[in-house]
Amino acid sequence: MSTFKISGKSFEYDGKPVRILSGAIHYFRVVPEYWRDRLLKLKACGLNTVETYVAWNIHEPKPEQFCFEGMADIVRFLETAGELGLFAIVRPSPYICAEWEFGGMPPWLLADSDIRLRCYDKTWLEKVDRFYDALLPRLKPLLCTNGGPIIAMQVENEYGSYGNDKKYLNYLKEGMVKRGIDVLLFTSDGPMDEMLRGGTLPDVYKTVNFGSRPEEAFQKLQEFQPDKPLMCTEFWNGWFDHWGEPHHTRDGKDAADILARMLKAGASVNFYMFHGGTNFGFRNGANYQEGLAPTVTSYDYDSPVSESGDLTEKYYAFRKVLSKYTKVPEGILPEPIPRKGYGKVFFHRYAGLLDSLDRISRPVYRAYPEPMEKLGQNYGFILYRNSVTGPRKENKLRIQDLHDRALVFLDGKCMGILERDQKEPMILNVPNSAAQLDILVENMGRINYGPHLKDYKGITEGVWLGTQFLFDWTIYPLPLDDLSSLLFREDGSGSCPGFFQGTFDVDEPADTFLSMEGWKKGVAFLNGFNLGRYWEIGPTKTLYIPAPLLRKGKNEILVFELEGTKHRLIEFIDKPELG
Repeated sequence: MSTFKISGKSFEYDGKPVRILSGAIHYFRVVPEYWRDRLLKLKACGLNTVETYVAWNIHEPKPEQFCFEGMADIVRFLETAGELGLFAIVRPSPYICAEWEFGGMPPWLLADSDIRLRCYDKTWLEKVDRFYDALLPRLKPLLCTNGGPIIAMQVENEYGSYGNDKKYLNYLKEGMVKRGIDVLLFTSDGPMDEMLRGGTLPDVYKTVNFGSRPEEAFQKLQEFQPDKPLMCTEFWNGWFDHWGEPHHTRDGKDAADILARMLKAGASVNFYMFHGGTNFGFRNGANYQEGLAPTVTSYDYDSPVSESGDLTEKYYAFRKVLSKYTKVPEGILPEPIPRKGYGKVFFHRYAGLLDSLDRISRPVYRAYPEPMEKLGQNYGFILYRNSVTGPRKENKLRIQDLHDRALVFLDGKCMGILERDQKEPMILNVPNSAAQLDILVENMGRINYGPHLKDYKGITEGVWLGTQFLFDWTIYPLPLDDLSSLLFREDGSGSCPGFFQGTFDVDEPADTFLSMEGWKKGVAFLNGFNLGRYWEIGPTKTLYIPAPLLRKGKNEILVFELEGTKHRLIEFIDKPELG
């Protein structure tokens, strides 16, 4: 049993002064087989603490169906940290941002149109309480007061950037306390007056998040909290990428200088990120300012430890600075994880999406289009089908409140693409007889930050053709979580959208990267595991494949391509192309 507390302007662990030197690693972005490797690299850099968010959506994928296994095994992750002699800071849901889908909240919350997120709303709090009842008893034995590694836990996340409902914040705090959380509680916000006013509680320790100008940030923090230790809970030493934007990097010397200035001021710090990891599957979030900006699959973040576990120049620059303030472990640094390029794989089998709908989806029938959430679907794609009568010449097709990107087909022929916030309609010519209209909508990732969190996916209002709304729809939910029923043919060019299947042999599994050169947009699966999205607009051109996802012997690669490909092959290479 140990104690971690504030004593004046310092932290104390079992009565001895201690400075928190922490790095963020999200267990849900790293395969469990690599947790120890990433934690060892964190410790070898001179850090004494690991910090992680808790992603509610992976732990309660469906209402009252909880998961704490595999990549969701937060207990095992924290136990591993403790075994290595590390402290842990845990930032539980309900909301985490983290450029993670819906800010970590489960999409099924949106099935209730009346729910109000992140405030003192009865319906919302009932769901939060249910999750806390599942999560917090699992974390309680891992508190330092019970002999575990957890020294502190966060109350909500950057709440001052969203609201000012102090009754809500206090409810969360009291909910943690009454469930036995007796370690240091804290809040974290941007170093601005309105954020610190809105996101803090009088009796809860306050911290700030920033990437530069530490002196100004800490001065602002001291205006609100003059008598407590200084701490930066998120030192943004890198940044994340959106599709279609340049790959973000930050000069290591510049970032190391900011770190040195924080440590010189006596502050504690948490690197965000120390190791970013990967947005596997459909778990990337999105930002929204002038339009939707989805985050890419890689969450490399230009962090000290790369997406694939490499020690970067930034790692060594930080290690050098840290060595002046703490004892950095001596000896050989952890060995790099082996990599291999397995070469090219040709796709000899193909299954068209429009021909496969009844194999991978159960249609539902509605008078008007419904969004995913109203049909019990969380992620992936959704197809809306309607029979339109002709003749109709040069009719304007408009999708009202499209979320997010739609491929439009008329009698199986792709007529073009419509995107969220697009103002120009599509022009359709319908022949004399009736024609089948198919609209395939991709959920590009729910908004994870700001005032637009209530982000329904699919067609959220209706479809206009000419001057009329279209009614009487057949809707095919396509989460793509089970593709085992697909029926492939052995030849043919394969029109898109469709599924391309190939196999390859592996003698010894090693980390590798899937190059999507020549492919336009879609999703890749390895042995049934969703690797994530690819898109020719970049910046990333590869998908990271950790060795534990490979099998010794025969492996299956499946690519769901939306728009077409220059060739029917992919290539496994031994290095990433992040842009």
